[in-house]
Amino acid sequence: MVEPEPVRIPDAKVALSTASVYPESTATAFEIAARLGYDGVEVMVWTDPVSQDIEALRRLSDYHRIPILAVHAPCLLITQRVWSTDPWTKLQRARAAAEKLGASTVVVHPPFRWQRQYARDFVAGVWRMASETDVRFAVENMYPWRYRDREMLAYAPGWDVTKDDYRHFTIDLSHAATARTDALQMADRMGGRLGHVHLADGRGSAKDEHLVPGRGSQPCAELLERLATCGFDGHVVIEVNTRRAMSSAEREADLAEALAFTRLHLASAVKVPGR
Repeated sequence: MVEPEPVRIPDAKVALSTASVYPESTATAFEIAARLGYDGVEVMVWTDPVSQDIEALRRLSDYHRIPILAVHAPCLLITQRVWSTDPWTKLQRARAAAEKLGASTVVVHPPFRWQRQYARDFVAGVWRMASETDVRFAVENMYPWRYRDREMLAYAPGWDVTKDDYRHFTIDLSHAATARTDALQMADRMGGRLGHVHLADGRGSAKDEHLVPGRGSQPCAELLERLATCGFDGHVVIEVNTRRAMSSAEREADLAEALAFTRLHLASAVKVPGR
């Protein structure tokens, strides 16, 4: 009888985005992440006052004994006034929060097209800010906005961030699904600059679905297995939509399933050489 080869779990940490528990609170995300055994959290800075308060976040991290691995800058439409209306001030505050909280990464979206001056200076400005800190500024792929048969390019320089020169990237598989682009090819274009992953599934809908991994058509398992074999040293963040959960228990079950899926596929590709 041939014994199965043992597997080695890669060093990549698996974190829970605080956005994954919405409409529950940032504090609830820390509690769930700790209870389920996540390696850390990514804080989505948005309208929840706790997400904007560095000292409150530090207390949550200490109380639940779970580190903050990343800070998502307030780049969404609903966060246009969070931490200032000036987009560069938002990034400066996100960097300061990451440094104070011990997070290694700031996730940032490309500008909206109507933020003309910000968009014009964005690539050079992100490089400049990245050179002033050890924190990674990982720019995230987005998608065109669609309504019926119409498509609007909402981001500048563009939604496909691999067409521009950034030091680090975040790949989001739900966004790739909405953009109807090949996520594995996008990851290949990012190459060694892929520093951060938002893991969620999608089916190519015009809406950004953020399904639990394995429930859509995206190559979630394949990407994780690639990361495991290439020595990926960033973080894999579960960023899923649980708004339709009928109860807290159902939401927690979805997040447990997402964690199990991620750890399974990170481990399955990396084997210790046979004895």
